[in-house]
Amino acid sequence: MAEKTGNAFDIEIFSRLMSFARKYKLYFAIAASSTILLALFSVLSPYILINTVDYYVLSEDKVGLLNYTLLMLGVLIIEVLLQFSFIYYANWVGQHIIRDIRAKIFRHILQFKMSYFDKNSVGRLVTRVVSDIETIAAFFSNGVFTIVSDILKMLAVTIVMLILNCKLATITLAVLPILVYATKRFQIAIKATFQEVRNQVANLNGFVQERVTGMKIVQLFNREKIEYENFKDINNKHKEAHIKTIWYYSVFFPIAEILSSIGIGLIVWFGGGQAIQDSNISVGMIIGFIQYAQMLFRPLRQIADKFNQLQMGIVAGERVFKVIDTDSSIAKNGTILAENLKGNIKFENVRFSYVKDEEVLKGISLDVKSGQTIAIVGATGAGKSTIINLINRFYEIDSGTISVDDIPVNEYTLESLRNQVAIVLQDVFLFSDSILHNITLKNDNITQEQVEQAAKKIGIHDFIMSLPGGYQYNVKERGSMLSSGQRQLIAFLRAYVSKPSILILDEATSSVDAHAEQMIQYATDTITKGRTSIIIAHRLATIKKADKIIVMDKGQIVEEGKHEELLEKESGYYRNLYEKQFSLEQVEQ
Repeated sequence: MAEKTGNAFDIEIFSRLMSFARKYKLYFAIAASSTILLALFSVLSPYILINTVDYYVLSEDKVGLLNYTLLMLGVLIIEVLLQFSFIYYANWVGQHIIRDIRAKIFRHILQFKMSYFDKNSVGRLVTRVVSDIETIAAFFSNGVFTIVSDILKMLAVTIVMLILNCKLATITLAVLPILVYATKRFQIAIKATFQEVRNQVANLNGFVQERVTGMKIVQLFNREKIEYENFKDINNKHKEAHIKTIWYYSVFFPIAEILSSIGIGLIVWFGGGQAIQDSNISVGMIIGFIQYAQMLFRPLRQIADKFNQLQMGIVAGERVFKVIDTDSSIAKNGTILAENLKGNIKFENVRFSYVKDEEVLKGISLDVKSGQTIAIVGATGAGKSTIINLINRFYEIDSGTISVDDIPVNEYTLESLRNQVAIVLQDVFLFSDSILHNITLKNDNITQEQVEQAAKKIGIHDFIMSLPGGYQYNVKERGSMLSSGQRQLIAFLRAYVSKPSILILDEATSSVDAHAEQMIQYATDTITKGRTSIIIAHRLATIKKADKIIVMDKGQIVEEGKHEELLEKESGYYRNLYEKQFSLEQVEQ
């Protein structure tokens, strides 16, 4: 949440946003030049009108009237062209800038540690990347450029009025201080309400995103009514925040309109009185000043609205830069390329905690030799998944050392290390795309022919070809068109085609049918052959085949050894776990 300073304008955020325009100096200069010229040409039409009325209309000079009418038409055409140039290039610059900002924030998010996503709502991040960036676009198209244009136009109008008639100009400007004061108060008041609106938008996006993603749980536990009431509450807060901004608008604009009308009324009263007394104020002068007054007051009324666009862009920029400035990336100080790894893995007194002072791993040490298959077993919360998340540096350890081929993992470049480690997670995530793209992740170095050969080796080619379109079959969002077992098989193939040196499997067969389990077992045996594999074991067959079993409890390794060795230990932890959990599986088999 952005800090509510109460200031109408944040120069630091403004400067950061404007710094993105440096890349587009030429087009920015065109937009700026168009703005300046537009301000200059806009004051010509009333001046021409003054001369037309005084010298040609009242004297009934038709030739002069025609010439001045054509002159006014020419000025209007130039204004139209300048307006086009201003609008087009201001928006062109704005759209290119927000493209750059959006790319920067998304690239930054891609580098975040997993712990950042554990603590932050996905919906809020989506708001930052999409909604807030669109608000920044309005900052450029309807904010900063338009405000500069209006200010220049008002300045030009004021100067021309003072030159033409100082007394009439003073009368016209008499209400200006009150209007400026009202505008200033409106700007300060509206900023806090805009911040609240953006917060409520983020809350709304986060709530909807989570409930839509978890719709199966919502319906399974019959929470439709409860979640609807929760949504109504959040939606109402969003409405109240918007109504607060509307209230400020409804107060300010009538005041601004009344003051503008008073200004024009003073021109008619004073100018008309002077014209009756045969002073140097003519009818054309009064008509021209009425136009000038409208040109002066209209931008001032609108500038408040445009300034709000500017403030909304500042608030959105503040929130976007807060994400960009977040230092939550894995340190990339490594210089060694992880290539052709043997797969020797060593944990030495590793301690780790997701939350400070709440250790999940309590000084564990283990040694995995190249080509070995290690099974990790233990009760829920023992720290099994944490171990596999640390090898490829999803999280940074608190202390100790994790080494691959006798080199600490933080000395490898992060990209090359992760290229050598493949993970099949228990909760398989598939994108809304074809099976082929979900396997290759659009890596151009992996061809469809290679994918098909790999699929045949692990025994799932026939299953894929049985689907409509085969490898081009779109699995839809999160792979909803496939069963959990089928998604698991796709994940195995995705890991296999990447040709990793180290394979990590979080096996999950509790929700798959017997046929899918048999295919997964065959796939597991195939892809683990000849490479270092660490498996969080859920199946008896995997445990029996493992070269070594690591038994964990409450963040510590309590036992390790082969299946038969561990069963021989009287009152051993593994033996007790086996008898409680795995003996039932053996009976079923």
